[in-house]
Amino acid sequence: MHYGNIKKTDIADGPGVRVSLFVSGCTHHCRGCFQPETWSENYGWPFSEDVQEEVLEALSPVYIAGLTLLGGEPFEPDNQRALVPFLRRVRERFPEKTIWSYSGYLWEELTGRERGTGRARCEVTDEMLSLIDVLVDGEFMEDLRNLSLKFRGSSNQRIIEVPESLVEGEIVLSGLNEFH
Repeated sequence: MHYGNIKKTDIADGPGVRVSLFVSGCTHHCRGCFQPETWSENYGWPFSEDVQEEVLEALSPVYIAGLTLLGGEPFEPDNQRALVPFLRRVRERFPEKTIWSYSGYLWEELTGRERGTGRARCEVTDEMLSLIDVLVDGEFMEDLRNLSLKFRGSSNQRIIEVPESLVEGEIVLSGLNEFH
């Protein structure tokens, strides 16, 4: 897996001060994407062991609320395979910090609850979901762009509480979905 950027003090992609990892590779190609360069899976640099340690170190200050995954597309199967072992390490080292992920895939696609989908589902998707606290799902849609939304670019996107949704067997939306 490659990554395009690491923001060590990000306040735009989840609550609090966060570390954001922008992964490379995305097959959605949303019109109006703010980072089309990340569509290529080879954009940026390899997500090496040294880079993973750099991200873990960036997560260590107490003022850092957690990690946010975006891109690109964290849920492209090859990215999931690279991210799951890393997310295990994050959880082990920082159980008090939250993990957010953005995805153009819908919850129903990722969980396999929608027939005819599954482009993103692979052998580690369920584990990846289990390691995430919040999922912002849905492709960015330029015609639904709304600057009054918190932590989303377009009104079709949902902020989903992942652990609660997994327990309930249905989507549990975050209160952050309200307009602000």
